[in-house]
Amino acid sequence: MKKILIIEDEESISEFLSLELEHEGFEVEVAYEGRQGLDIALNRSFDLILLDLMLPGLNGVEICRRIRTVKDTPIIMLTARDSVFDRVMGLDSGADDYIPKPFAIEELLARMRVIFRRIEKTANKLVQTIQFRDIEVNTVARTVQRGTEIIELTKREYDLLLLFLQNINRVLTREVILDQIWGYDIAIETNVVDVYIRYLRNKINPDTGENYIETVRGVGYVMRE
Repeated sequence: MKKILIIEDEESISEFLSLELEHEGFEVEVAYEGRQGLDIALNRSFDLILLDLMLPGLNGVEICRRIRTVKDTPIIMLTARDSVFDRVMGLDSGADDYIPKPFAIEELLARMRVIFRRIEKTANKLVQTIQFRDIEVNTVARTVQRGTEIIELTKREYDLLLLFLQNINRVLTREVILDQIWGYDIAIETNVVDVYIRYLRNKINPDTGENYIETVRGVGYVMRE
């Protein structure tokens, strides 16, 4: 049975979510305050966290950032604020998904299924190490290094690198990358992909100036052997 943590201060919403998720067979725990939710998230194991953006004590963005420093637990951010800035801020803090209120429970369940499928698919593909030129990725420890040098990547950058390594010589469109890394067709421009590609290139490209991730103009990106 999958365990879900709900961090939501509106009791009507948290109770509704608890009832619906328990009906779907999930084990549910609820926190109504930011610091309490963070403490529970850090000290217990959950399969997914539903996190409100606006919370007393500590807001959802800060909670998400602190969780991401130590855990990869999937996080769906729930909020009444639906501007592009708020969505980008939530995703950049480490959230896997973002759903504005009000929402239908069917949509939330569908988003959760997408995340669980992606995790299962990634787990099935896991091998201990992947070598690409002078870069070695340990998929169990989630480390990336060149020789003895550790290359520090954020969760999103690591997932993006792993996607390319699992699709060597295959050109990936921005839409495919959005779907695979963010988990659904998010309502922001695909240039978000370009931004993260630039972040990743800055970290993994060697000092020789060689570009490990090639741009296929008008199509997308590829890593070639």
